[in-house]
Amino acid sequence: MRFRQSRDEKLPQVDLIPMLTVMMGILAFFVMVTLTLTSQKLLEMDLPPKSADNAPEITPEQLRQLFLIRLDDQGQPLLNEAPIEADQLKLRIEAYLSKNPGKTVYVVPAKDLSYEAVIQFVEEMREVGGDRVSLAIEE
Repeated sequence: MRFRQSRDEKLPQVDLIPMLTVMMGILAFFVMVTLTLTSQKLLEMDLPPKSADNAPEITPEQLRQLFLIRLDDQGQPLLNEAPIEADQLKLRIEAYLSKNPGKTVYVVPAKDLSYEAVIQFVEEMREVGGDRVSLAIEE
């Protein structure tokens, strides 16, 4: 048996342009979905200067007048070294800031607490006190 070969028949051509167009559309779709699902919130925060030489000295009397919220290793807020619920703390912050218009509330986190937990807590407290809630660190 002999197969007839004709030189006039052309090989089918594969057009890559439509295939690339479809692939780029799919890629763009997944990029957009990924960007919308991984949104990040920014929290503006002024960091202290590198050198602590210009940091003011705080006397024990001034320290007693400050409104300090400490966060323990589990992220539990402590007010005057006693645990307090977040709702009660928000009420206390509102009362303090309304009585003392020029004062600031300071949040002092534990060294072992994750950054995410600290920032989340400060953000919750800023909903109540606005820019008068600040992050503080101890040496």
